[in-house]
Amino acid sequence: MSQPGELIIEPRSGKPADACVFILHGLGADGSDFEPLVPALSLPADASVRFILPHAPRLPVTINGGMVMPAWYDILEMNLGRRVDEPQLKASAERIQGLVREQIGHGIDSRRIILAGFSQGGAVAYQAALSFEQPLGGLLAMSTYFATADSIELAEANRGLPIVVHHGSFDPVVPEALGRTGFDKVKALGYPASYRQYPMAHAVCPQQVGDIGSWLGERLAR
Repeated sequence: MSQPGELIIEPRSGKPADACVFILHGLGADGSDFEPLVPALSLPADASVRFILPHAPRLPVTINGGMVMPAWYDILEMNLGRRVDEPQLKASAERIQGLVREQIGHGIDSRRIILAGFSQGGAVAYQAALSFEQPLGGLLAMSTYFATADSIELAEANRGLPIVVHHGSFDPVVPEALGRTGFDKVKALGYPASYRQYPMAHAVCPQQVGDIGSWLGERLAR
């Protein structure tokens, strides 16, 4: 797969970043889709957090008639089982892990790096975070599903990773049942996970944005 780059938003404080949040977009979007979210999180003005919003490669997507669009992986069937191209998903996760390692190489403590993802991006975030070899700061799974739950090789370094799962109760694209199933699986595996439901469709709502900002503030507080 091609490597189309990423949108990087440096800290408003002007100080060197001491934390990093990755946000992975959904099918058909790109990194700029979540650019307006960053200021809406209302993090403290002196927070030295770098946001990295990677762009997915362009791939033919089976459920969309083979149309080429930004996609982290191909979706082969649109049903509750949601059969996907796992090698492509895992390749995308490995790419994100490479970007995380770059941030660690720049001096950011791995425990101050958080992965977040929406829909397809959330499935990649699950895989990337839970199989990463160094302890991370948290995982936020938004309106998504744990596509590789039955095949992932869990990393011991992240067996205590805090996980937050958000889902809309009226989601017609990724049914809430899939979000609940992913949450139930990580809870059963012993992860400290929490679940929040919002009265929304396949989207992000203002109440959720406030909750995300509060959670990031707690996770990255000095």
